[in-house]
Amino acid sequence: YFIGASLVVLTCKTRDNKKNMKNYFRKVAFGIGPNEEIPTDPLNWALIQLDEVPKLSWTGKIHSEKELRKHYRDWVYGDRKVLRKKYKNNKTLYKTHKDILRHKTGQKFWESLEISIRHNEGINSSHPVLAKLWMFWGNFFAISEKDFLANYSTGPYQREIIRPNLNQSFEKMVYDVTTSWAMIHHLDNSESAGPKSVTASEEWRRRKKEPATINENHARELLELHTVSPKAGYTQDDVIQLAYIMTGWQHRWSKKNLETGNVWFNSEYHQIGKKNVLGKEYKKGKKALAVVIKDLVNHPNCRDFVAERLCRFLITDEPTKEMKQPIIDAFKKSDGFIPEIHKAAIKVAFDYNDKYKKFQTPENWLIQVAKVADLNWPPSPDLMDKYELGQRPFDSQREPEWLLQNIGHHPYRAKQPNGWSDHSADWISPELLIRRLVYAKASYNFAKMENNKNSEYYVKMVENNFDNPSKIMKYLNQKNRSVEKHTLLFNHPEFLKA
Repeated sequence: YFIGASLVVLTCKTRDNKKNMKNYFRKVAFGIGPNEEIPTDPLNWALIQLDEVPKLSWTGKIHSEKELRKHYRDWVYGDRKVLRKKYKNNKTLYKTHKDILRHKTGQKFWESLEISIRHNEGINSSHPVLAKLWMFWGNFFAISEKDFLANYSTGPYQREIIRPNLNQSFEKMVYDVTTSWAMIHHLDNSESAGPKSVTASEEWRRRKKEPATINENHARELLELHTVSPKAGYTQDDVIQLAYIMTGWQHRWSKKNLETGNVWFNSEYHQIGKKNVLGKEYKKGKKALAVVIKDLVNHPNCRDFVAERLCRFLITDEPTKEMKQPIIDAFKKSDGFIPEIHKAAIKVAFDYNDKYKKFQTPENWLIQVAKVADLNWPPSPDLMDKYELGQRPFDSQREPEWLLQNIGHHPYRAKQPNGWSDHSADWISPELLIRRLVYAKASYNFAKMENNKNSEYYVKMVENNFDNPSKIMKYLNQKNRSVEKHTLLFNHPEFLKA
């Protein structure tokens, strides 16, 4: 029944009534809690959240990207340089000491802490709209599941590189992302060396038979996923030429830090000579990357691509030209100033609110459940601060990681560099819907005791988030047990879309 009801939501038409706006609070954020007042001006409520990037609302310990990268270094070095050699003939001891090393470096804790910080921003901060857009850009500039990046680096990367750029230009965001340690490592740019670079003629390359060759990963993703998209009509030669421009951008390698050193520009790996990308010539050197990024983000196809992705995230799987145009115009007029791009997208979502309802991805859905039901989620700062490096985390401290894995949408573990899909069809399989059913029932265990005793709990929850509360309450009151009401409400077709 629930699976069938969930599928029906794709074909149901919404009423053409501009006054019905309560789902808008879930469309651009995560809904209204049962103890909150409904904003009287939904559009203004959303727009005033977009100009500034406030301090994170998390009150517990927050660790820097460099600090967590040091733990990653200790993990890589300890495993690769110490344990594998010391216990190469004893698999049992190797496994035992590898598990000890995991806890010495916090490998099983950091991502749950980062998810807690992320979810807290969506649920408890005064800027939930900005938080939702932060999540959008984190997926836009995704780091896929590779080399333990999710365990140590992806959360801090999204927090220290993506989030501070939410009130900067798109050009600056792309440059900062492109030159970040996480992206350089993720896309193997440190391995890229120009065939005509200084290092190409070094004796050690001839001796080890390791010629200087480019790695196209980073250049290809910069074109395909981060700026102009394939619609720009770039060629394989454009990818190669951009890869030449990007040679030399790498992590500073050493025997002590291995691949975890800071990013720098190594001129000895840089391809000499001029390069040509999309018909424009670029000189050699460190500054060429900033110049080519400036040109890419100001390309008409880049503006169209960003507008399409924002519309698909907020409104519908198939954005129209009319839907995208205000965002494209804001991008062009403001020279890519992200708050203006955001405001245009939020206004478009408002204008089309009565025509489209977007099926929510599992993580968006989960945060909405927690917000709307005022659940004890995420784990509290007090609980997370009890973690001690070297110890095995409590199960309750690892719950964020486990829960997101179980519902099929861990934000730091996308399978491919293009991130998690924003297309509804990719989230409506029976298996994924059943996983929501399971958590919706389990979510009752996260309910606050004072809410359980409040006879108006479900009434307020429904009145705050549905335009037809009497119909929804009638549906819920078919059953009497609260746990079943949670399951019914959070898998209702109108809750699964926003």
